[in-house]
Amino acid sequence: MKKRDKIIYWIATCWLALGMVSTGLVQLLKVEEEVQNMTVHLGYPMYFMTILGTWKLLGSIAVLIPRFPQLKEWAYAGFFFAMTGAIISRIAVGDAFTAMLPALFLLTLTVVSWYMRPESRRLIRSNN
Repeated sequence: MKKRDKIIYWIATCWLALGMVSTGLVQLLKVEEEVQNMTVHLGYPMYFMTILGTWKLLGSIAVLIPRFPQLKEWAYAGFFFAMTGAIISRIAVGDAFTAMLPALFLLTLTVVSWYMRPESRRLIRSNN
């Protein structure tokens, strides 16, 4: 892996983890603005915040720690589903494009981090 690719990977991965940890904590701590946004504006039940927040924290740990490539694949998939779901939710309630930008940014970081990950963090497929 080229040095440039490692730098891109680690920048994307660190920013992704930071974004997921910060939004996960906001959801787990039930910050009032987020409660209003999720329950009133988007129409999700309050317990959804606990589920999302927990999985964001666990997924962040999974993408940062060494080894466990299959766990990393699950974490990346979860981030992808969560962020595409956030974008679709914003579209469904008629929000402006600017309201989708945080989720779009995290989605982009998810894809870049996944694509640029080193060989040691990838699943190795056998040819059986």
